[in-house]
Amino acid sequence: MTQLSIKPLADRVVIEPALAEQKTASGIIIPDTAKEKPQKGVVVAVGPGTKDNPMTLQVGDVVIYGKYAGTEFHLDGKDYMIMRENDVIAII
Repeated sequence: MTQLSIKPLADRVVIEPALAEQKTASGIIIPDTAKEKPQKGVVVAVGPGTKDNPMTLQVGDVVIYGKYAGTEFHLDGKDYMIMRENDVIAII
């Protein structure tokens, strides 16, 4: 697990997206142009929440999030996403 130098504010979480599938179940290799954006990842940082809504996610949770949720950013050579906790659909 990566220790980040940023701390999300309020009800936001930082997620490290899972890698996109390299090939199909039948063995066909998927080119970079056809790969879909992953919708699953690991929570690596959690904000403190708000006074009305405490955080339910914890660092290390594997989650599924909406296809167009969050904002992508690049830090220390890795890609991350930051989004509100309510953009997370489920904990796996």
